[in-house]
Amino acid sequence: MRNMSTRLIHDRTTVHNIGYHIVWSVKYRRKVLIGAVESSLKEILYQIANEKGFIIKEMECDIDHIHIFASAKPKIAPSYIYKMMKGISARRMFVKHPELKSKLWGGHLWNPSTYIETIGHISEDTVRQYIDGQKKK
Repeated sequence: MRNMSTRLIHDRTTVHNIGYHIVWSVKYRRKVLIGAVESSLKEILYQIANEKGFIIKEMECDIDHIHIFASAKPKIAPSYIYKMMKGISARRMFVKHPELKSKLWGGHLWNPSTYIETIGHISEDTVRQYIDGQKKK
Protein backbone atom coordinates (compact mmCIF):
# COMPACT_ATOMS: atom_id res chain seq x y z
CA MET A 1 0.00 0.00 0.00
CA ARG A 2 2.92 2.33 -0.67
CA ASN A 3 2.81 5.38 -2.92
CA MET A 4 -0.88 5.86 -2.12
CA SER A 5 -0.41 9.46 -1.03
CA THR A 6 0.02 10.67 -4.60
CA ARG A 7 -3.58 9.74 -5.45
CA LEU A 8 -5.28 10.59 -2.19
CA ILE A 9 -7.73 13.44 -1.90
CA HIS A 10 -7.79 15.21 1.46
CA ASP A 11 -11.03 16.79 2.62
CA ARG A 12 -11.97 18.23 5.97
CA THR A 13 -13.09 14.87 7.39
CA THR A 14 -11.88 12.24 4.92
CA VAL A 15 -8.93 11.02 2.96
CA HIS A 16 -10.07 9.09 -0.09
CA ASN A 17 -9.31 7.72 -3.52
CA ILE A 18 -12.59 6.57 -5.05
CA GLY A 19 -12.93 6.00 -8.76
CA TYR A 20 -15.72 4.66 -10.93
CA HIS A 21 -15.69 3.31 -14.48
CA ILE A 22 -19.14 4.11 -15.87
CA VAL A 23 -20.47 3.04 -19.27
CA TRP A 24 -23.85 3.60 -20.88
CA SER A 25 -25.19 3.52 -24.39
CA VAL A 26 -27.45 5.51 -26.65
CA LYS A 27 -31.04 4.27 -26.83
CA TYR A 28 -31.41 1.61 -29.54
CA ARG A 29 -27.60 1.80 -29.91
CA ARG A 30 -28.09 4.57 -32.47
CA LYS A 31 -24.79 5.77 -33.88
CA VAL A 32 -25.19 9.47 -33.06
CA LEU A 33 -22.14 10.33 -30.90
CA ILE A 34 -20.05 11.80 -33.70
CA GLY A 35 -18.75 15.23 -34.68
CA ALA A 36 -20.46 18.18 -33.02
CA VAL A 37 -22.78 15.91 -31.02
CA GLU A 38 -19.81 14.15 -29.43
CA SER A 39 -18.06 17.46 -28.69
CA SER A 40 -21.20 18.94 -27.13
CA LEU A 41 -21.77 15.85 -25.01
CA LYS A 42 -18.26 15.93 -23.58
CA GLU A 43 -18.53 19.63 -22.79
CA ILE A 44 -21.92 19.13 -21.12
CA LEU A 45 -20.70 16.18 -19.04
CA TYR A 46 -17.72 18.17 -17.75
CA GLN A 47 -20.11 21.00 -16.82
CA ILE A 48 -22.40 18.61 -14.95
CA ALA A 49 -19.48 17.11 -13.02
CA ASN A 50 -18.35 20.58 -12.01
CA GLU A 51 -21.87 21.62 -10.97
CA LYS A 52 -22.56 18.43 -8.99
CA GLY A 53 -19.20 18.10 -7.19
CA PHE A 54 -17.47 15.15 -8.82
CA ILE A 55 -14.54 14.87 -11.21
CA ILE A 56 -14.31 13.28 -14.64
CA LYS A 57 -10.73 12.04 -14.92
CA GLU A 58 -11.09 10.44 -18.36
CA MET A 59 -13.88 10.24 -20.91
CA GLU A 60 -14.24 8.81 -24.38
CA CYS A 61 -17.18 8.35 -26.70
CA ASP A 62 -17.70 5.62 -29.21
CA ILE A 63 -20.39 6.22 -31.81
CA ASP A 64 -23.10 4.58 -29.68
CA HIS A 65 -21.80 4.54 -26.08
CA ILE A 66 -19.61 6.43 -23.63
CA HIS A 67 -16.93 5.47 -21.09
CA ILE A 68 -16.25 7.71 -18.11
CA PHE A 69 -13.70 7.41 -15.31
CA ALA A 70 -15.03 9.59 -12.48
CA SER A 71 -13.99 10.30 -8.92
CA ALA A 72 -16.08 11.64 -6.06
CA LYS A 73 -16.16 12.20 -2.34
CA PRO A 74 -17.46 9.26 -0.28
CA LYS A 75 -20.75 11.05 0.42
CA ILE A 76 -21.62 11.10 -3.29
CA ALA A 77 -23.24 7.83 -4.34
CA PRO A 78 -22.17 6.32 -7.66
CA SER A 79 -25.84 6.07 -8.68
CA TYR A 80 -26.14 9.84 -8.15
CA ILE A 81 -23.17 10.42 -10.48
CA TYR A 82 -24.54 8.49 -13.43
CA LYS A 83 -28.15 9.59 -12.90
CA MET A 84 -27.08 13.24 -12.96
CA MET A 85 -24.89 12.74 -16.02
CA LYS A 86 -27.50 10.81 -17.98
CA GLY A 87 -30.56 12.89 -17.04
CA ILE A 88 -29.11 16.36 -17.33
CA SER A 89 -27.03 15.59 -20.42
CA ALA A 90 -30.07 14.21 -22.26
CA ARG A 91 -32.10 17.36 -21.60
CA ARG A 92 -29.24 19.66 -22.59
CA MET A 93 -28.34 17.62 -25.68
CA PHE A 94 -31.93 17.72 -27.01
CA VAL A 95 -31.93 21.51 -26.59
CA LYS A 96 -28.55 21.93 -28.28
CA HIS A 97 -29.12 19.26 -30.95
CA PRO A 98 -32.87 18.94 -31.64
CA GLU A 99 -32.09 16.74 -34.66
CA LEU A 100 -31.35 13.92 -32.19
CA LYS A 101 -35.07 13.53 -31.44
CA SER A 102 -35.77 12.46 -35.03
CA LYS A 103 -33.15 9.68 -34.72
CA LEU A 104 -34.49 8.37 -31.40
CA TRP A 105 -38.05 7.23 -30.77
CA GLY A 106 -39.84 8.27 -27.62
CA GLY A 107 -37.61 11.20 -26.76
CA HIS A 108 -34.98 9.22 -24.83
CA LEU A 109 -31.29 9.71 -25.54
CA TRP A 110 -29.89 7.02 -23.24
CA ASN A 111 -30.54 3.35 -22.73
CA PRO A 112 -31.76 2.88 -19.11
CA SER A 113 -28.99 0.34 -18.35
CA THR A 114 -25.64 1.43 -16.94
CA TYR A 115 -22.42 -0.45 -16.23
CA ILE A 116 -20.46 0.75 -13.20
CA GLU A 117 -17.35 -0.60 -11.49
CA THR A 118 -15.23 0.74 -8.67
CA ILE A 119 -11.63 1.38 -9.57
CA GLY A 120 -8.65 1.60 -7.25
CA HIS A 121 -4.97 1.62 -7.82
CA ILE A 122 -4.40 -1.57 -5.84
CA SER A 123 -5.90 -5.03 -6.17
CA GLU A 124 -8.42 -6.69 -3.89
CA ASP A 125 -5.74 -9.23 -2.89
CA THR A 126 -3.40 -6.43 -1.80
CA VAL A 127 -6.12 -4.92 0.41
CA ARG A 128 -6.90 -8.32 1.94
CA GLN A 129 -3.21 -8.92 2.68
CA TYR A 130 -2.80 -5.46 4.17
CA ILE A 131 -5.82 -5.90 6.48
CA ASP A 132 -4.74 -9.41 7.45
CA GLY A 133 -1.25 -8.10 8.28
CA GLN A 134 -2.51 -5.38 10.65
CA LYS A 135 -3.01 -7.83 13.53
CA LYS A 136 0.61 -8.96 13.23
CA LYS A 137 2.05 -5.47 13.75
